[in-house]
Amino acid sequence: MAIITLTSDWGTADYYAAAVKGVILSQVPNATIVDITHEIPHFNVAEAGYILRNCYHNFPEGTIHIIAVETIESLETPHVVVKAQGQYFIGADNGVFSHILDNRFDEAVDISVEQDTDFFTFSTRDRFAKVAVMIAKGKPLSEIGQPRAALANGGSFCAIVKNNIIEGIVTHIDTYDNLITNISKELFEEVGKGRDFIIKAKGDLYTIDELVECYDDVDQLEPVALFGSHGYLELALNHAPMASLWGIEVRSSIQVVFE
Repeated sequence: MAIITLTSDWGTADYYAAAVKGVILSQVPNATIVDITHEIPHFNVAEAGYILRNCYHNFPEGTIHIIAVETIESLETPHVVVKAQGQYFIGADNGVFSHILDNRFDEAVDISVEQDTDFFTFSTRDRFAKVAVMIAKGKPLSEIGQPRAALANGGSFCAIVKNNIIEGIVTHIDTYDNLITNISKELFEEVGKGRDFIIKAKGDLYTIDELVECYDDVDQLEPVALFGSHGYLELALNHAPMASLWGIEVRSSIQVVFE
């Protein structure tokens, strides 16, 4: 039974998600369709990549992921199917695949499947859904398009190291206003080697000098630093909105300075 996920910036007030689901279910009635989210900020490819990066591996092999963010096709951003780790990703090659997969993939093709309409404003319904159905019915990628050797680079996801300093950024602010960075636990431990450290936000304005295992390891309203289930350094205020109170946005700088 096919599993097909939808990730979009449509919101839930319009008919878009329902139309796509209808196209899929009319041809694969027993498909399981999972709404990952329809609340991606409009046109925010990096955010869509972050969301999928942190959940696709929880789905079984063979899952098909439709990415409906910035889907307008052009010579620079063709429609593509990517196969990686036994799963399929359908979207425009606008950098989202590098955010999800760090450009590690097994196979990719430019989609040559024709749309069923003459309108070009709803690619997800008129093309991506059609391709998802083809994959669900067992069509090989060779029948969907021509091989593609490389994918667009959406920018580096990884933090960088300079001497005793890890320089990272905030990659995501969740609904609790917690900050998720691109500093992985592996990198932190590799560079830190057990040394004392200071985590800095907004230059030297805000600092944290210890890691904990859960939010309630500190008093309410106190800052906390921990590695979340996603494997990356997360900063928060216990029972308070850190991003709003500290004035921090996505792509704000975060440093870890080791002694």
